[in-house]
Amino acid sequence: MNPTIRDVAKRANVSVATVSRILNNLTGYSDKTKQKVLQTIEEMGYQPNAIARSLNNKRTQTIGVLFPLVSSEFSSEILYGIENYAHDNNYSVLVCNTEIDGTRTLKYLQLLREKQIDGVIFASETLKDEYYSALQSAQIPVVLVASQSERPDVPYVKVDDKQAAYDATRYLIERGHRDIAMISGTKGDPIAGTTRFEGYLLALHDHGIEYDDELVRYGDFLYESGCEAMKSLLQIKRPLTAVFAASDEMAIGAITEASRHGMRVPDDISIIGYDNLRLSSMLIPALTTVHQPLNEMGRIAAEKLITMVETGEAVPSSIVPHAIMERQTVKNVI
Repeated sequence: MNPTIRDVAKRANVSVATVSRILNNLTGYSDKTKQKVLQTIEEMGYQPNAIARSLNNKRTQTIGVLFPLVSSEFSSEILYGIENYAHDNNYSVLVCNTEIDGTRTLKYLQLLREKQIDGVIFASETLKDEYYSALQSAQIPVVLVASQSERPDVPYVKVDDKQAAYDATRYLIERGHRDIAMISGTKGDPIAGTTRFEGYLLALHDHGIEYDDELVRYGDFLYESGCEAMKSLLQIKRPLTAVFAASDEMAIGAITEASRHGMRVPDDISIIGYDNLRLSSMLIPALTTVHQPLNEMGRIAAEKLITMVETGEAVPSSIVPHAIMERQTVKNVI
């Protein structure tokens, strides 16, 4: 039979209230008493009841994380950062796969509310009005990662997608490329689709290159859509020297499709991606890409959320730095 808090108190020769205060990091006992109780807990193998503790401190020490695609390497990198910080601060993490189209989001929000989670992290998903209302009514704080909201009470953690896409396109231009296609994300997507396309468009404009919509294709950030987009681009009559893909998965799809058509990267066509997934450095040739610190973004998001949970105070949003990772898929044509 598992020992109870009363068993611990009896062996340590203190009151149940004292054991409870020590477990909940409250005051009202000496350091000597604390050490004695903690030693007794260890010796007896006592495991505090999480439900009982939540009744005392009004928290369950649990946060929910919602991803549109849990299985992707993009999501796993962010989750790794979230879980590391949460674990170090004695929080558990519940992960929900909402699907690409968000069909499960409201259902999961209801489930998380029933489980009395302390806060929610939305990863790479738009915080729609109905999601925000559900969180507000339940008084659950929320932080966005790899996403953004105009609501002042919803902090976010992300890179400047427009600037990062601008820098990726400029990188190609500075290496002599002018016939640059783009495999953009989902058309109209305000998180990473529209902003990255705008960065591409602005870089062309600033360098005197006329925009041609024949050179733009849209995907869903996943590998298969990159293959399809590249297949379509290779059918146009206008010659291409480079492609900017708005995700590494689409860039890898583009490389695969180019190879199927007998083209060599970067000798026949240059390709740059976006994300810097671990897989991008494992390719042959290794993918040149935009680095966004996904692990660090997850850690910062978890830190912000737990701060909000424990203090009840607002926290600022964070724009994290990006960088171009030069590898082997871009050729100088100057």
